[in-house]
Amino acid sequence: MAVRRLNVARGTRRHLRAIRMVFNALLLLALMYTITLTKALLIPLVLAAFIGLALNPIVAAGTRFSLPRWLTASVLMIGLIIGIGTGVGQLAQPAIGWFHGAPTAIRSFVPKLRNLTKPLEAANRATQTLVNGTTRAQAPQSTPISISAWDVVSTAPKVLAAVLSVLLLVFFFLIYGDSMLRRLVEITPSFAYKRHAVTIVRGIQTEISRYLLTASLINVSLGATTAIMLWLYKVPDPLLWGAVAMFANFIPYVGAIVTTSLLAVVCMLYANDANLDVFLPVLTFAGITAVEGNLITPMIQGASMRLSPIAILLWLLVWGWLWGIPGALLAVPMLTCTKLITERVRGWEWFAHIVQR
Repeated sequence: MAVRRLNVARGTRRHLRAIRMVFNALLLLALMYTITLTKALLIPLVLAAFIGLALNPIVAAGTRFSLPRWLTASVLMIGLIIGIGTGVGQLAQPAIGWFHGAPTAIRSFVPKLRNLTKPLEAANRATQTLVNGTTRAQAPQSTPISISAWDVVSTAPKVLAAVLSVLLLVFFFLIYGDSMLRRLVEITPSFAYKRHAVTIVRGIQTEISRYLLTASLINVSLGATTAIMLWLYKVPDPLLWGAVAMFANFIPYVGAIVTTSLLAVVCMLYANDANLDVFLPVLTFAGITAVEGNLITPMIQGASMRLSPIAILLWLLVWGWLWGIPGALLAVPMLTCTKLITERVRGWEWFAHIVQR
């Protein structure tokens, strides 16, 4: 009887574990569906939280000099608004001009490649003659890219509303973020839990703020270096491609590959002749990103911030599928913040151990 009861108990536990796994899978699917459904609300909220955490050390430094938080936050927000407005004003016209001029540049660059592609065309014609008995090949027709004034007018209110909501959220996070965290700690049941919660929250906030501020400064420096390098090589619109390199660098590995490919296309389109000198800016940018990714960033951020490439690629795949390009840009900061949080939460240390390099 004892053996039978023990077997029944083991079978019951196995069934309960199976049911719990099924419910956990259903909960994960429901959570992913909810995240996808509410991405219009969550993306500005997550972006504002990251910007607020990155700027929070500056506001905290102002309070040590007896400056009110609202004053420091207001000065930061005014500087942020001026910077965003100046950047958009400087980059919008070159970006629109490049979209309009890309088809013409492609058509003008095609004759330059004739000398390089003649052997390939001859081999292609010979292959078609052997296979089909004819050398006729229909050239694909390219559709010109155009952005009308109505597209800009119809999109502008949505963009302005999203930017305004992010700026307002950042402003209120900077002013009331510490008080909100303090009230969350106050609802814990005992003094020991309060002290433990304060230690965890302060440690997480400090490390996340340091990481976000450091990553932003590194990416801004990379964008400025790229713009100066392209200006020295006389590549058109160096500020535009520097900004692209800055934002793309928030996506490790993938961002550098995409920016390098884009610069290769741009340099080929605007080159006078089709030769190897065209790729000098691309090779220089590849060297800059190699030094930044393998030397500068690990040296500044330290080994504790380094993540596994497999974890990064999987995280990028998931959040790019859920949120598109904004999800890809926010994926690595979210993964780093999740790692820093799980390191201090009991029972979740396994996640930080898996994603760390």
